[in-house]
Amino acid sequence: MVVFGRDCEAIQIPLGNKIVVPKHAQAFVAQTLGGHLTLQVPSLGLVQVLSNHLDALLKDGQPIAAPASSSSSATEGPIDAKQVWDALRTCYDPEIPVNIVDLGLVYDVKIDGNRVDVKMTLTAMGCGMGPVIAMQAKEKILACPGVKEADVQIVWDPPWNQNMMSDEARKRLGLW
Repeated sequence: MVVFGRDCEAIQIPLGNKIVVPKHAQAFVAQTLGGHLTLQVPSLGLVQVLSNHLDALLKDGQPIAAPASSSSSATEGPIDAKQVWDALRTCYDPEIPVNIVDLGLVYDVKIDGNRVDVKMTLTAMGCGMGPVIAMQAKEKILACPGVKEADVQIVWDPPWNQNMMSDEARKRLGLW
């Protein structure tokens, strides 16, 4: 269990609304993937605390350590497509413990000079977390060497289905 040591901005899952979790609220860690924490707060349900607010969380009265997250400072030079795909593999749906690439959500990655354009989808059209996931994907792409601009668009064609998941994702979710 963790406790909020101060009022803390969070994102309510699955609605995607920004909320403030009050100081002293207790929570259980549900997921620590992608550099952010998904927490179960009894009075609020599932929330995601972004990496820049992890200092608000205390365990046994001490600040918790931030989850591991890949970070890279952008440098000059050509963009390595593998690095972009690897960065996208560090982006997770906060409700599902599988990255967006293995979930089959990333449909297209185009590199043009120092710009990366991504087309991705979501597991459900009504997912309020879509803009949050797209923003996190964009941040991770912008951290790749050589990337100066990035755009992540959510598309609905073709509609996502479970057959788009990698074998690893199916195993992880018990669908194998």
